[in-house]
Amino acid sequence: MEPVVGVFANSSQAQEAAARLRDKGIGQVTLLTPGEPKQEIEAAVPTEDMEQPGIGPAIGGMIGGAVGIASGMELGAAAASVIIPGVGPVMAAGFLGAALLGAGGVAAGVAAGHAFETSVTFGLPKDELFLYEDALRQGRSVLIVWTEDQQGIASEIMKLAGAESLDAAQWWLGLRSVEEEHYRSKGGDFSTDEQCYRRGFEAALHADFRGKSYNAAFDELRAHYGRECKEPAFQLGYERGSLYHRSRQKS
Repeated sequence: MEPVVGVFANSSQAQEAAARLRDKGIGQVTLLTPGEPKQEIEAAVPTEDMEQPGIGPAIGGMIGGAVGIASGMELGAAAASVIIPGVGPVMAAGFLGAALLGAGGVAAGVAAGHAFETSVTFGLPKDELFLYEDALRQGRSVLIVWTEDQQGIASEIMKLAGAESLDAAQWWLGLRSVEEEHYRSKGGDFSTDEQCYRRGFEAALHADFRGKSYNAAFDELRAHYGRECKEPAFQLGYERGSLYHRSRQKS
């Protein structure tokens, strides 16, 4: 299954999209929204029982506690409360909420410093995880639907409900001036090296590398980025990205 992701300004819009997807019988849906679990949100998000090996962590940070919606409701226990450093409590309802709760209703096994785990179970692109986190940090809601062959329909339903697109270029614009000033202070030519510097910065936010120093991650970075990771601009960008990640965790 392939994921289709929509970012919404508020949970009401995301719930509307989730309800439409449910009514159409499209895919498996997860709603991520800042705050604690609410029954009205759970009721809008379809779920199913699941027990798969090796599920692992889905959101970075650590589980602050799992909250199951009262049994006997339409969808059963399907919500979990997750703490993301720099964001606070985030409610995961639906497909992912059920996974976090697990068969015994207890969330466990989440390693600090990781974001949405990209395994064959969820298949989320690791390169974009920081965008999801940033959206949640800004109070937005993230809706994810996994579907075999209805990606286009799912995307259109989300768009009609008010979904925003994830835009890495727009995200970078908010950081660019500060990073340009820093790079120039080191004697670099930002107009020439920006692309390489930015890849290094974003690499530090990648689920595989966050929390690791450049030297500790070097072999993995080389496998992922090739010779580019040896460039001074990439290394400096990586170090700045690591600093940015740490500051977000502490905020």
